Amino acid sequence: MGNDRSLENRISIVVPVYNAESYISETIAMVGQQTYENYELILVDDASSDNSAALIESAAVGDDRIKLIKKAANGGAAAARNAGISAATGRYLAFLDADDIWKPDKLEKELSFLKEKKAAFVFTSYEFGDENANPTGRIVHAPATLTFKEALSRTVIFTTTVMIDMDVLHKEKIFMPQIESEDTATWWTILKGGTVAYGLDEVLATYRRPAKSLSSNKCTAIRRIWGLYRKIAGLSIAASLYYFIGWAVRATVRRL
Repeated sequence: MGNDRSLENRISIVVPVYNAESYISETIAMVGQQTYENYELILVDDASSDNSAALIESAAVGDDRIKLIKKAANGGAAAARNAGISAATGRYLAFLDADDIWKPDKLEKELSFLKEKKAAFVFTSYEFGDENANPTGRIVHAPATLTFKEALSRTVIFTTTVMIDMDVLHKEKIFMPQIESEDTATWWTILKGGTVAYGLDEVLATYRRPAKSLSSNKCTAIRRIWGLYRKIAGLSIAASLYYFIGWAVRATVRRL
């Protein structure tokens, strides 16, 4: 909206990119269609072997909001996001994965919500999409608020929907650890520190996910969530089992 280019109202959007040539031009164009225009789009190419970096460089011609960081060696999503966070110059931080979809008014509505709630950390509802990002009808609704204990039994925070006020939560609290499910680990660490996340129950993003990946990732998800309970949350085996049961029930219901 408008021509505001101030750092005070700028949103830094961090996108890890790895062999994303099939999506990245569409993703950049999608961000360019946002109704909120005061942003910088930081795309971190994680040593892709395809044409991702070249496509980003081409898109950046004539638009100084698009910024490319090229990593010499592949380090994974956490390291790529951390490089983007380090380079961010705006007050607000948003995450986007290269193959996910935002509604055109996602940034505008979410920033307005964050300011209305005077929140440090907000997220929105989202829908599952197929490999072509066509909605499947499955929606994950964001609760009004989410505390650390509540987050332990419900993985409702989708990284592509997160927005953070870095005047309140400084960068050192947002950097992601080099572990599996690094994004969930980061949200839990932030919430464990006493921050309450506010949820906007409006579908503003689509999670592109082929149906076949849902079943194939179940064992991986179970192992990862257990590791988070023990290593990040610091729970006992008994407490981990308690929250794991709640997580499993909610995860099953969500997919029905």
